[in-house]
Amino acid sequence: MSIIIYTKTECPWAIEAIQFLTQHNLPFEERDILTNPVWKKEVEEATGQNKSPTLNIDGVWIPDAGIADIAKALGIEM
Repeated sequence: MSIIIYTKTECPWAIEAIQFLTQHNLPFEERDILTNPVWKKEVEEATGQNKSPTLNIDGVWIPDAGIADIAKALGIEM
């Protein structure tokens, strides 16, 4: 499984999403869209926005994701 989480520096929702993934022992790659314009462009082209956090899970984009959205996409019951 490939999980990429696109974040913005110090975004509280992104921090919460990272904590959720970490608590469930899910490996992920974090990409801060404020520090790399290429990553920002990836999110904008795929989703039409640049919200944080946005996840790409095995090629499926979840923009402006909350914990419930992430859990649902990963099949984790809340």
